[in-house]
Amino acid sequence: MGCVNWNCVTRYVLVCYSFAELAVLLAKRDLRTTENQINHSANSLTKGGRVSSEANGPGCASSLGINHLKLTFLGAAGEVTGSQHLIETDARRLLLDCGFVQGRRAESRRRNERFQCRPKKLDAVVLSHAHIDHSGNLPGLYRAGFRGPVFCSEATADVVEIMLRDSAKIQAEEVRYLERHLKPGHPSVEPLYSEEDVDGIVKQFEPLPFDEWHELAPDVRLRLSDAGHILGSAIVELDLEDGDEWKRLVFTGDLGRRGLPILRDPTPVERCDVLISESTYGNRVHPPASDLKAELLRVISEANAVGGRVIIPAFSLGRTQQVVYFLNELHNDGKLPVIPMFVDSPLARRLTSVFRDHKSIMNANVQNLLETDADPFGFPGLAYVASQAESIALNRRKGTFVVISASGMCENGRVVHHLKHAVSDERNTIALIGYQAGHTLGRRIHDRQSEVKIFDRLYPLKAHVEVLDGLSGHADVEDFRWWFGEIAKAGGIGQAFLVHGEPESSQALAQVLDEFCDEEPILPELGETFEV
Repeated sequence: MGCVNWNCVTRYVLVCYSFAELAVLLAKRDLRTTENQINHSANSLTKGGRVSSEANGPGCASSLGINHLKLTFLGAAGEVTGSQHLIETDARRLLLDCGFVQGRRAESRRRNERFQCRPKKLDAVVLSHAHIDHSGNLPGLYRAGFRGPVFCSEATADVVEIMLRDSAKIQAEEVRYLERHLKPGHPSVEPLYSEEDVDGIVKQFEPLPFDEWHELAPDVRLRLSDAGHILGSAIVELDLEDGDEWKRLVFTGDLGRRGLPILRDPTPVERCDVLISESTYGNRVHPPASDLKAELLRVISEANAVGGRVIIPAFSLGRTQQVVYFLNELHNDGKLPVIPMFVDSPLARRLTSVFRDHKSIMNANVQNLLETDADPFGFPGLAYVASQAESIALNRRKGTFVVISASGMCENGRVVHHLKHAVSDERNTIALIGYQAGHTLGRRIHDRQSEVKIFDRLYPLKAHVEVLDGLSGHADVEDFRWWFGEIAKAGGIGQAFLVHGEPESSQALAQVLDEFCDEEPILPELGETFEV
């Protein structure tokens, strides 16, 4: 029988059948569901190279009668958040990424708690990397019934577990805060997922090495290549048997830049029938990352000359490690002033340990450095702060020192306390090294407002503000042009879709990509489906 929407059927039969007749009908439905699951189990992907037994029950792609590769864009379409793309053949349902939607609280909550991909019917998830807008809702997917494997790189498996546990902790803390401040009678608030859901999804991880083809099933092959965006980030190549032919789909995840510290350049891939590419910075050119090292030295030296402290807000994943790597190089070159320096972020401290465990996938500069320096993320004078008491004590220190602390946009975390004690002293410097979104404390400091509100109190902004660009981990238009050109040399691109970008950026990149494609690039809208 064909695919049946049992929610619709149930609403209909409530009108047409007695309760006794309805009970018999639903019992028969459950029996058919069980039989279908058993019949499909031999052809299912499971952990360790195959898919869960319930993945191909009613509602699977085969019962939809799909004759072509089918793509549905469930997130990061016309926006830069919530990456989630559903891939269907006549036998498989695969999800590329499962990211958190970030933005306005009510809208993002609604979208994050409602899955359009039917989690129980998915065969597997392929995760490009650990950033929360790509991975953050995996525990929610597990909570909604998904029990298939999650394929990702080895480094991503280690990083994303830390990120998801931190996410669950933050949600629990926010719920406790809201419950204390809700008006009597207000409905209770629950986190989107719990630590137990994180435990569950982590057990589904199937880490894979880079640059090797893996046969997940007779009709599915997967290769992950280094995307150069963050540690472990992957370009996804999927070979899918679709009816009587094979098709290759390539998903960039977030494509990195050439010439970044620590990370290898994005890996060129071979031809593809379908390309799904991010487009975050498809309309701009980044300054060289190497410029930032010289700027860091200048900023720290100038602060040291006047006895001021330097506060560097930085995200715990990627940005903190890049800054420390530059400081380590300056120390090794004998250029760095001899002053105390601190990384004050528990999350960054845990993630840096993962970086130390995966030095083998870092770039050639790191490999050369390791011949003379065993730890690119530590040097005499640098301390990783552990306890809250140690963090508080930093604000009582006298003289020059440097603090690298999360979060990068200054909205939460320990850096907010450091800013409170630093913004009103003209000897101090706040060095902003990443994009500052509108309506954040970081943006207000970036705009050099005369006063900034911190913990509901206004402080005069007298500290010197430096905006240091150059460390964006996203490809710019020249990186994209190079990478698309490499695919064209190796066989070309069939149909391309541009996601994960604001409309003006995606439209600009579409003009660049068009010369490398057989078909005009498509900018899908949220929820839109295509057959290719």
